[in-house]
Amino acid sequence: METPALIVDKDIFEANMDAMTSLLSGTTLKLRPHYKSNKCAAIARRQIEHGAVGITCAKLSEALDLCDAGIENILIANQITDGEKIFRVALLAKKCHLIICVDDKDNARALSAAAVSCGSTVYCYVEYEIGMRRCGIEDDEEYIETAELIRELPGLKYAGIQAYAGHVSHMVTEEERREHTEKEQQKIRALKEKLIEHGFPKDLDISGGSTGTAVIKAAGGLYTELQAGSYLFLDSTYGGLQNLPFKNSLYVLSTVVSVRGNRVMLDAGVKSIGVDQGMPAVLKLEGTPVRCSLVDANEEHVKLFDPDTELKNGEKVLLIPGHCCSTVNLYDKMYFVRGGKVVDRLEITARGCSR
Repeated sequence: METPALIVDKDIFEANMDAMTSLLSGTTLKLRPHYKSNKCAAIARRQIEHGAVGITCAKLSEALDLCDAGIENILIANQITDGEKIFRVALLAKKCHLIICVDDKDNARALSAAAVSCGSTVYCYVEYEIGMRRCGIEDDEEYIETAELIRELPGLKYAGIQAYAGHVSHMVTEEERREHTEKEQQKIRALKEKLIEHGFPKDLDISGGSTGTAVIKAAGGLYTELQAGSYLFLDSTYGGLQNLPFKNSLYVLSTVVSVRGNRVMLDAGVKSIGVDQGMPAVLKLEGTPVRCSLVDANEEHVKLFDPDTELKNGEKVLLIPGHCCSTVNLYDKMYFVRGGKVVDRLEITARGCSR
């Protein structure tokens, strides 16, 4: 196989999918996996077949790709404020059950006008800020006012709370993740009670969560939807977390192109592996870790210094990406392997869908 190449251990991939199904079985939590992690329509369809209630995505272009693949229930877990995109959201809502996040009243009015003009219904999660310091309303009264406005506007339907705590996802110890999650859930429970007092239904959806908090949220009984995406693949960042029922299945296959003293150069650089959350871990093909005093990367090379294992020119190694989501977005296809042989190849249909 020519390198760099994106490969997936099919047995572990399927075991991760089964582990998530088992984790959520018998709980109030339903899976709405995030598309940004795999960007592959065929995988999204498999997740639906395994019981996911719908798919989460980050961008309108990803939602269009999902709809084109026949996914009927889509959440854009983001705000869309550009006028032309708002109109396209309203058009897309005629073809699927579309939910979008809102944290601004004027944005809600613009979405309403577009939905009315297109004759569609756009469902809205009002986003609640619980520590991510990104999007979302922090004040409870402002939140309720926004939700009430959406409830009144034609073409829109208030569908629930978006509450995503990405800052908790990679906390190493389960105790730390649990402590932060419990504090956030106290705020969300209080907001939910206020919404019920204002006539909103008791069974409103609360959507959020990630691979790192999946176990905690499954046991919490508050969230109704889990937006985990990385659970299928993991990466070297998630690999350091305690008590996750998932294993690494995603690798970049790379070739040694130069050995000079204590320096080994690989043919995979930042154009072929995501390093935004850390450098990759390095393995021999049989799975033995290659430990180095330093791993670094530039455009075309991953650089290994003082590896504890002899590596030779032309030898292939496996890299566990520091971040699976940004790595997948660099490839047109992924190869599924079993027993050292390629058994399938899937197109990454939403590669580069960043608008």
